[in-house]
Amino acid sequence: MSIPGFDEWLQTPQGRYILEWEQERFDQMVADIFGFNAVQVGLPQCDCLRANRMPLRFACDNAAPAGVLGDAHHLPFAANSVDLVVLPHVLEFAADPHQVLREVERVLVPEGQVLISGFNPFSLWGVRRRLAGRDAPFPWRGQYFSVRRLRDLLKLLSFETQAGCFGRYAPAVNQEKWLGRWHFLELAGDRWWPIFGSVYLLQGIKRQHGLRLLTPAWHDRKARAKALAPAVQRMQRGDR
Repeated sequence: MSIPGFDEWLQTPQGRYILEWEQERFDQMVADIFGFNAVQVGLPQCDCLRANRMPLRFACDNAAPAGVLGDAHHLPFAANSVDLVVLPHVLEFAADPHQVLREVERVLVPEGQVLISGFNPFSLWGVRRRLAGRDAPFPWRGQYFSVRRLRDLLKLLSFETQAGCFGRYAPAVNQEKWLGRWHFLELAGDRWWPIFGSVYLLQGIKRQHGLRLLTPAWHDRKARAKALAPAVQRMQRGDR
């Protein structure tokens, strides 16, 4: 999803400050997610899937340099065809974020995963956004979703939220030297007030009601044997 002014903001100390943290967290989380197809929707300037090992990984956006051109509100993928979808700052700048989530649910396979990054409204950056107003330049004009609200939206679509993290606790200052002077807040924030981080990363897993995972026959026999063991032991004690 191309956003006017976004490329320019990425080159600012603020942009580098946020995206550096997000890149590290995406690298950590996608490294252990397996499957065949992984899609990054939006923000093609940042390779959020670079640490993932799926055979097919690509970015989808409405402008170059994305590998697949498409709209986040109408993803050009078949239903139940994608194992992982990454949404870096897509929901807060989408015209209809609920439709974006519905599309993610549609294209994900059962037990597929989605990773969502966003700005935290309950942070110093959230305060800066409220002061700036909705007509302010990027990133202040977005519709920030709290983690609690995002979890509720995902739950309505049968997603189960799993891992998540907050980060970046410095005020929304513009100069790199001032961001450096507030660096001591990074360790303190992670320890004492993590929920007030400027950005977050949240993981959701698509659950499908009535889905039964098939296991090998030997595993079933082993499980039944364990279940029967207490009953057999009681019968043996009774015989004595």
